[in-house]
Order: sequence, then C-alpha cells, then structure tokens
Amino acid sequence: MIVNPIIPVWLMGIICVILLLLKRKGVKNYIRQIMVVVLLFVINLRIMVENDKAPTVMTNVDVLFVVDNTISMLAEDYGDGTRRIDAVKADCNYIMEKMPGASFSVASFANSVQRLIPYTVDYNNAMQALNTLNGQGSLYAMGTSLNDVLDAMEEMLDSDKDNYRIVFFISDGEITNEEKLKSYPELKNYVDAGAVLGYGTWEGGPMKTVAFTGDEEEPEYLYYYEGLDEIKAISKIDEDNLESIASDLGVCYVHMTEQSQIDDVLESIQEDIKNSNQESTGKSTDGYSDTYYWFVIPLVVLLIFDFLYYKRKIKF
Repeated sequence: MIVNPIIPVWLMGIICVILLLLKRKGVKNYIRQIMVVVLLFVINLRIMVENDKAPTVMTNVDVLFVVDNTISMLAEDYGDGTRRIDAVKADCNYIMEKMPGASFSVASFANSVQRLIPYTVDYNNAMQALNTLNGQGSLYAMGTSLNDVLDAMEEMLDSDKDNYRIVFFISDGEITNEEKLKSYPELKNYVDAGAVLGYGTWEGGPMKTVAFTGDEEEPEYLYYYEGLDEIKAISKIDEDNLESIASDLGVCYVHMTEQSQIDDVLESIQEDIKNSNQESTGKSTDGYSDTYYWFVIPLVVLLIFDFLYYKRKIKF
C-alpha cells in the first residue's frame, strides 16, 4: 500500500484543523462534522493498493502502425462479413489500450506511402488518423505494390534509434501489379519487436467502393470483365508475401481472424519491454489501484444528509 496525496499532507492537515475549529452546535452535528473532515483527509491521502492487473506505463517505446489502405482492404471477409479495414481499426485500438504510455505513429500505403501522424502519446490523435483510412476510390487505384512501403520504412524507423521500436505491419499481402516482392532483410536492424498482421481469407471476399475517395455516392461492389462477362471482384489473402515481410522484419506473422489472436504477441512484447528497462522509472504508481472512491461514497451520503437537514429543515 502507498499514499499519493493530491495536495501536501501538511496543508491538508491545516485545512482540516480549521474546519474542526468551526464547531457546530449539538453533539450529533459536530460528530457528523468530524466524520466529514476525516473522510476529506483520507481521500486527499489517495491511498493505493497493489494490483497486478493495473497496466504498466511504457516510456521510450515507439509503436508504428503501417497499414494497407488499398481497395483490397475493403473486402468483406473478416469474421461475419466485416470489412478488413474496419477490423484493422478495432484491432489497432485494442493494441493501443494494451500499451499505455507508449508513443504511436501511423503510416499508410496505397498508390503512395503516407505518414499520417508522427509519434504521439495522444491515443485519440492516433485513433483519428486510423479512422481516416477507408480504402481507395476504384478510378484512383493503380494496383498494389508492397515494395514502395518497405523502401520507405527504413527512413521511418531510423528517426529515433534510442527508443524501443515496435512495428505492426498490417495488410492482406495481395500484390495486383506486375512487381514481385523484394527482400528487405536489413529492416530487422531497425525493429525491436512487433508483428505482421494478415487480414482476409483464402476464399476471399467482395469489395464495395466508390469511384473517387470522398464521394457521397453509395458504395457498390467492384466488378471486372472477362470478355462480355461481368464478374464480381474477389480479394484473397496472400500469406506467402506476409510471411516473407515478417521474416525481413524479424517478427512473427499472425493471421488475424479475431482480436484475441494478438494477445500472445502483446504479452511477449510487454515482457521484452520490462527486461529492456524501458518502463517508467522514479516514483511511480504503476501496479497500484486507487481506493479513494470508497471513501467518497460515505462522504456524499453525509453531505446529502446535511443538505436535507439544514436546507429543508427536515428533522430526523
């Protein structure tokens, strides 16, 4: 058990003494006054007890999400027909909740590679950046290459060599242009931990899209023609490409079909962070839970009683 006072104990002590000197008339009234003052003093102490479930705050930890934002990520084959990109947003949110105190950055790739937000400890800003990802317009898409983003990742990861660097590369692995995936084994020199997260199924799923990004028209399924036949386009996961990227980064590959599949990876990363001394140092409340709210309840009850007793002149 530890105490983490909201205001200095000596100052709160003076305030409490002053409140007690303002003595009420009547023994019962003064007893209630003493109880209120004691509760205020205890609440200010902010007594905290050990809690193994309390999250560990991570400092000097950078988490980079590299997210595929091509048309294929609009395929509706995650779980019960959810779009891949929507599952990605939910899973990234889950990862950030499991890594409190870390800095997050988001990059996306489609026709080009974009850094959507630099490293920030503001969880909401990172989530807003992820929420802007909604695939490409069908008339803007130029085919998918994974080489451009892997080329750009070295520069992204080289910006801060002192921090513990975690990378989550998120894609369905599909390449739709004539390029073949190159090897980038040097990338593992810039990555301390992370994972390649694969989205999609072997059977594949159809994609609803608009002609141009930002169009207000209702999205429609994407079709292509073989001769005179109109065929609904289906996107399938390419795990060979994703496993190759995981090997280059020196991290594991996870085929995501439900959120819990990332738990083992996150637990391993958290353990590595502890062993690498990247956790916050100095006086800390990590691993402790507040108890002050248990004292707030009787305080509120006493204050309500006083309100009724003095303001409404109700006799008890």
